[in-house]
Amino acid sequence: MSVGPVPIVLSIDNVVKRYGSATAVAGISLDIRENEFFALLGPSGCGKTTLLRMLAGFETPTAGRILIDGVDVAPVPPNRRPVNLMFQSYALFPHMSVRANIAYGLEMEGLKRAEIKARVDAILETTHLAPLADRRPEQLSGGQRQRVALARALVKRPRVLLLDEPLGALDKKLREAMQIELKRLQHEVGITFVMVTHDQEEALVMADRMAVLKDGRLLQCDGPHAIYEQPADRFVADFIGVMNFADGTAAVDGLTAKDGTAIRGERPAGLAPGAAAVAAVRPERLKLGAEGADNRAAGRIEAVAYHGLDLQLHVRTALSPKPFLVRLTADAADRRPVAIGEDVVLGWSAADTRLFPA
Repeated sequence: MSVGPVPIVLSIDNVVKRYGSATAVAGISLDIRENEFFALLGPSGCGKTTLLRMLAGFETPTAGRILIDGVDVAPVPPNRRPVNLMFQSYALFPHMSVRANIAYGLEMEGLKRAEIKARVDAILETTHLAPLADRRPEQLSGGQRQRVALARALVKRPRVLLLDEPLGALDKKLREAMQIELKRLQHEVGITFVMVTHDQEEALVMADRMAVLKDGRLLQCDGPHAIYEQPADRFVADFIGVMNFADGTAAVDGLTAKDGTAIRGERPAGLAPGAAAVAAVRPERLKLGAEGADNRAAGRIEAVAYHGLDLQLHVRTALSPKPFLVRLTADAADRRPVAIGEDVVLGWSAADTRLFPA
C-alpha cells in the first residue's frame, strides 16, 4: 500500500524582516511537514529567533507570508494562532502545583472542568509527571521543570509547538537525556515541533530536518545526515560538526593544495579547474596509515585529547596552518597506541573529500 505525501502544516513564503536599514531575515522560504521535528540552526544573529517570533505572532514580517494549513496568519494575533511557544525560561507559577500550572491555559480558555481534568491527566501520563502532580516547581529538578513547561504547552494541543532554545538552561548530562525525551514526546503526541538552537549536536540528534541560517539567509535545508555528509558550502561544513580544511586550487579530479599535495575528490559543478578552492574532510574519516587510501598527508602529533569514547589527535601537516584533527575510537587507539611528537601518515578516501569554492 503506497503512502501519500506528508501534508504541509507550516509554509514560510519568502519572508523578510527589516529593522530600519538592517535586514534580520532576507527572503526565507520553507515548508514544514505534519508531525515533523524541525530545527532552525545557526550562529547568533543569523535570524532564527526573529523568524520564530514571526511564526508566533510577536513580530510582523516586512514582506512575505506565513501560512498554517494554507491560511495566512499575518493578521492573526498570537493568542489566536494555533501555535504555542515554549521559552528557555520555563516561567512556571511558583505558588501553583504541577497540575495547576498545566491546567492554567485551559482554564483561561474557559473549558469545562471535566475536559480540563481529562486533558491534564492524559498529558501528565505522557510526560511521566503523574507522580509529581501535587508538587510545586521549587520541589522539582531542572529536567522535571522542563517537562512541566512542555506539558503546559502541549496540553493546549497546538498545531505547531515552537521551542526557543528549550534545553539551554540544563547541564550537559541532563540536556542529552532530555533530547531523547523531547523526541519521544513529539512522536507520541503527533504535533509539529519547530525548534531554534545554536547547538548543532542538539539539532543532529533531535531533528527530522534542519535549516541552517546565516546573516538572515537560508543556506541549506535537509535531513541531519545529508547536511553533515553533504554540506552545501564551507560555512555549513564548518558550522555542523568538526571539519578539516586545506586551501588550494581546484583540479580536474580534486584539489592541488598550496604545498603541492594532490587531494583527490569529486569536483562539484560550477567549480572550474584552476579556481581557488578548499578541500574538506571530517576527523573520523582520517586514518593513521595510508595503505589503500586515495589521499595521504605526512604529519606530526602535537596533542592528544581523551574524550572517553574516542581520542582526538591534533596533527600538524603542510596542508593547513591549523593542525588536522583526527578522531580515533577507543578500540582503534588500543590497537594502535599514539604519542605526542610521533610522526604519522594520514590517509583518507576520495569519497570522503568535499570540495568548495574558496
